[in-house]
Amino acid sequence: MDYTEKQLHSELIFDGHVLHLYKDDILLPDGKVGFREYCKHVGAVCIVPLTDEGEVICVKQYRYAHRKMVLEITAGKLDSPDEDPATAALRELREETGAVCKKLTYLGPLYTTPALIDEVIHMYMAEGLDTGDIISVEKFPILPEDDFEAIHDRSAEVGSRLLS
Repeated sequence: MDYTEKQLHSELIFDGHVLHLYKDDILLPDGKVGFREYCKHVGAVCIVPLTDEGEVICVKQYRYAHRKMVLEITAGKLDSPDEDPATAALRELREETGAVCKKLTYLGPLYTTPALIDEVIHMYMAEGLDTGDIISVEKFPILPEDDFEAIHDRSAEVGSRLLS
């Protein structure tokens, strides 16, 4: 069966700086008419900075929507829809950790909330790090799947991008 939903009409409800909220009337696969509300987003990158010692560099950032500090891997939005994600990844790595890398490997796309937002986060791993001007960060050894106690014992909440 084809589960594709066909857009009949689209209305921009809110046009913000980062998010653009739409309400679309759609034709469902069963022939009924429905609607979808969703946000459009320019896209983003996240980077797993892996040290030569096998540690992941993480950053603590205050996230207003949650009103608390959140522990995350390096990440940031694209400056434009046309920006090369690898270029953005290198920029965000430098801005958030002070590190540069010798090797950047694309890991694939991450769809964080596909029912509500069209944002695609392009995931990368950064290796061969030069951390000469390192900013305030935390490092975690790569752990077996069932041993996340070391992360959860820290004082900040853990962001989904970190657990990815």
